[in-house]
Amino acid sequence: MSLDVIGYDLVADNASTNGVLGNISTRLPVGSGDNVLIAGFQITGSNSKQLVVRALGPSLAQFGLTNVLPDTTLELHDSTGAVIATNDDWQDAANAQSIPSALRPTNQLESAILATLNRGAYTAVLRGYNNSTGIGLVEVYDTSIGSTQLGNIPTRGFVQTGDNVMIAGLVVQSNNKQVVVRALGPTLTGFGINNALPDPTLSLYDGNGALLVFNDDWRDTQESIISGTGLAPRSDLESAIAGTLAPGSYTAVVRGFENGTGNALVEVYGVN
Repeated sequence: MSLDVIGYDLVADNASTNGVLGNISTRLPVGSGDNVLIAGFQITGSNSKQLVVRALGPSLAQFGLTNVLPDTTLELHDSTGAVIATNDDWQDAANAQSIPSALRPTNQLESAILATLNRGAYTAVLRGYNNSTGIGLVEVYDTSIGSTQLGNIPTRGFVQTGDNVMIAGLVVQSNNKQVVVRALGPTLTGFGINNALPDPTLSLYDGNGALLVFNDDWRDTQESIISGTGLAPRSDLESAIAGTLAPGSYTAVVRGFENGTGNALVEVYGVN
């Protein structure tokens, strides 16, 4: 299984003048084999950053979701693919009591990793214990304050229909933030990923659930703006949205056009 979530490096933002991409999360059906949930993130700046990475399953049932992942496992990889931390049940972690109380999972079968990470790219992999399947949620929380910040945020997983689509959440902190959000499918085939989503669509919602922007094929609406960022998708059937977001919470939803299914990648880039 490839852990590459296919990203591009951008110049790190100046936190004093630009908004900051804060806590991130992605909800998706978790399968087995290549169809697990893979979330990537970057740490920019010169200092280390303390993060809490969580993998939730059973607790999602309280929000009305069915077929939730009954027991999660979580791996954290560095940019070489090496495993730097693992967790099955969060209370078993050696530093479990150091996890901020507000970020401790509510179910003992869920997973959490508290780690201090240096600048670089990282990948969190959410699987079901003993190859169990169901809807899972992976989250990355920034617990530190400083100029070091979370950078580009990609997540890969298997998109289905109905409630089983890919849902990625992000938080913009401080000032307004220019972002590009992308949904890729056909491009993944070139990276050895089978059963790619043939035609993704992308919807961006605000914290109240109101639809802000919808895009199917990226060239249809903001072609010149997106091309100017250097982040144009490789396939005309892929989706992208460029815009400036005020501080707050947002959700990006990736679906298949006409209920198509397959592996897809959702990405959030902060741009200057």
